[in-house]
Amino acid sequence: MNHLIAPSILAADFGNLQRDIEMINGSQADWLHVDVMDGSFVPNISFGQNIVKTMAKHCNKIIDVHLMIDNPEKYIESFKEAGADIITVHEEATNHLHRTIYQIKETGAKAGVAINPHTPIQVLENVLEDVDLICLMSVNPGFGGQKFIYQTLSKIRTLRKWLTERNCTAMIEIDGGVGLQNAEKILEAGADVLVAGSSVFKAEDPLVAIERLKAIPG
Repeated sequence: MNHLIAPSILAADFGNLQRDIEMINGSQADWLHVDVMDGSFVPNISFGQNIVKTMAKHCNKIIDVHLMIDNPEKYIESFKEAGADIITVHEEATNHLHRTIYQIKETGAKAGVAINPHTPIQVLENVLEDVDLICLMSVNPGFGGQKFIYQTLSKIRTLRKWLTERNCTAMIEIDGGVGLQNAEKILEAGADVLVAGSSVFKAEDPLVAIERLKAIPG
């Protein structure tokens, strides 16, 4: 499978969200990545369900919602109703991860699980067969524009080995500090989906930036 590009709307111009979403619609991007932050699990506040619903009205790409929030199980149905196609929760944010994964699936959304940079990937071993997406944070979550943590490459390689050995179909998504300077190494390690924020929306030509990320051999 060719790798997927998921521009992160967190790095867009909030005063021109419709314009930036329409730019993504006309690009080679595959998904639109939406970081939902609550100011508790991460030190920032971003979008709620109403904003996601508005985004979904204008977006013709897969809506990839990343819940960086405490107790995500309380909000899964409302984000699905708002238009989420994929809902990812943090392993660190829920006490009953397996139950929460299947709560997501019951809504009809694809289920993802994310872990922060300090979290060992061993915490995922018991849910590899259950999830559709595994999101490895390659920066400390909460703010865009951070530098990629290169220890993530080792995590990707190990995770890819596990998935292959167990014949699992989950995709590996990398979120944080992704750009042309490291995308090829990330893909070589075994990633499937690149979340790109500043490297797309802050580029001189975002359409060309997406095209170049999409063209990198994996």
